[in-house]
Amino acid sequence: MPAFRRLLCAAALTIAAVPAFAQSTAEADPAAARPAAAKPDTTQRSKADAAATATLAALLPHLAANDTIPLMDRSAMFAGDLSRLLSAYDASKSVAGATDTALANDSDGKVQSILRRAMTLLGTPYRWGGTSPDAGFDCSGLVGYVFRTALGIELPRVSREMASQASNELIKDRSALVAGDLVFFGRKGRVDHVGIYVGEGRFLHAPSTGKDVRTDTLLSGYWGDKFMQARRLDL
Repeated sequence: MPAFRRLLCAAALTIAAVPAFAQSTAEADPAAARPAAAKPDTTQRSKADAAATATLAALLPHLAANDTIPLMDRSAMFAGDLSRLLSAYDASKSVAGATDTALANDSDGKVQSILRRAMTLLGTPYRWGGTSPDAGFDCSGLVGYVFRTALGIELPRVSREMASQASNELIKDRSALVAGDLVFFGRKGRVDHVGIYVGEGRFLHAPSTGKDVRTDTLLSGYWGDKFMQARRLDL
């Protein structure tokens, strides 16, 4: 029962985040403030509500499975991250579709275990050298913790060593990525950051000092420019 109540709390927080998303969208678009734009704004709000509902319906059952980590200790941060996911895409799209596609061929549930464990860590503060939820995470500490606690897989401690593991399949075309792949970033040919691909062009990671574990796109922008390669573990 406590776990169920925590799930309901997270659902309420996420739905509550949708009005803020719709308001911020209107403020960002001056045209939305004009009377003539009232009808499109209502339509956009409706799409956002539908996307939020679909996202919850797809993600929460996966996250609700028995787990050793308290699932909704950071429910408010989890809700905020879902709001950011919605704002990053057209409201008619949702993370639910990407999640279902990524898990469609996951017959043994291993990818699901990775994603479930990773999602429980959203909102955990960054800490250089950190390797646990209580102490915080750096990028490689987060990835190592997820794979170790979800599947018992031990990974090298630093990102450049993870990237150089020849036993894991090398992927350079980002369009070939699937959920659970390790994605690497860097400059001048040197890897200095790692995250976990979660689908729909997004990855989960511990960004840098002063920021929390979150998801970002690797298709464009800062991380898109720094993407170097990926590795697929034999799960």
